[in-house]
Amino acid sequence: MSVVPPERLDQIANRFAELEARMASGTLEGDAFVQASRDYAELEPVAKVAAEVKAMRAEILELEDMLADPEMKAMAEEELSAIRDRLPEAERQLAIAMLPKDSADSKPAMLEIRAGTGGDEAALFAGDLYRMYERFAAEQGWRVEPVSMNASEVGGFKEIVANVTGQGVFAKLKFESGVHRVQRVPVTESGGRIHTSAATVAVLPEPDEVDVQIEDKDLKIDIYRASGAGGQHVNTTDSAVRITHLPSGIVVTQQDERSQHKNRAKAMQVLRARLYEKMRDEAQGAEAEARKAMVGSGDRSERIRTYNFPQGRVTDHRIGLTLHKLDEVLAGPGLTELVDALIAEDEAKRLAALSE
Repeated sequence: MSVVPPERLDQIANRFAELEARMASGTLEGDAFVQASRDYAELEPVAKVAAEVKAMRAEILELEDMLADPEMKAMAEEELSAIRDRLPEAERQLAIAMLPKDSADSKPAMLEIRAGTGGDEAALFAGDLYRMYERFAAEQGWRVEPVSMNASEVGGFKEIVANVTGQGVFAKLKFESGVHRVQRVPVTESGGRIHTSAATVAVLPEPDEVDVQIEDKDLKIDIYRASGAGGQHVNTTDSAVRITHLPSGIVVTQQDERSQHKNRAKAMQVLRARLYEKMRDEAQGAEAEARKAMVGSGDRSERIRTYNFPQGRVTDHRIGLTLHKLDEVLAGPGLTELVDALIAEDEAKRLAALSE
């Protein structure tokens, strides 16, 4: 890991002081104030760690000067040893804080869960995963709002899409995208045999309207009658909406609401997220080397985790981590350990890539 040079520490301190002065001046308004606020919030944790590192380096120099004084030497050696032990971790925290940020980390997210191979059991597992994320979100103080769902007759979901809002949602959930596999004895299995089923999770950052411009001429909108469970309005009202984005070929359907306008608004919300993901994928494709350093590719076909019920364990295959606390993970709080480990591994890989 490379050590941040002193002049870079000075640049960080000066930039932070400049932002503080601008924020306190009372002269910023509108977009200028919003942008300055974002810059301040992004730089604050970096400036804090940089100040600690700068202070520790200065203290080391002072203590080294004191070694020449026979009366102060013993005390200086003791303090010098302690601060030299602490400095590497502070330097590492500074390097992590200075890693390039994913511009989507602070955004809310669209959570999509779809039953994969395994029929009814896969739908039940998709329901288990959705409840796990709901409970995890509650622990984080986030809000989860279903956008659309296709429930299974036996319980669970064939597909469910939800909007997750709160502080740092995408930053914590982005490594959940991929194939989640479950190994357990289904309720319908009389012979006690273990079955393997799967569900696919996709976590998409939800953009602001300014991030993705969608023109009306690029949309083909079809209105039709809703089908399936949903009450008396089904098959009596043309409320379901199918939106096709002609340039990309992305198709979004929405029929959960009785109101055509509400269905259209929700469909546009999902379309905007999928278009934003497409833009990000194309940009990351152009930065293939940087992408390789990340934990997992975000590819939805990649098997990322196995939930084994007979052994009560969860294994994340990307980082080789196994936790023998399946119930705790599915209850929400236990997922924190997996999420934190994935973030730490991602930081470590990106640090290593920088120093190569």
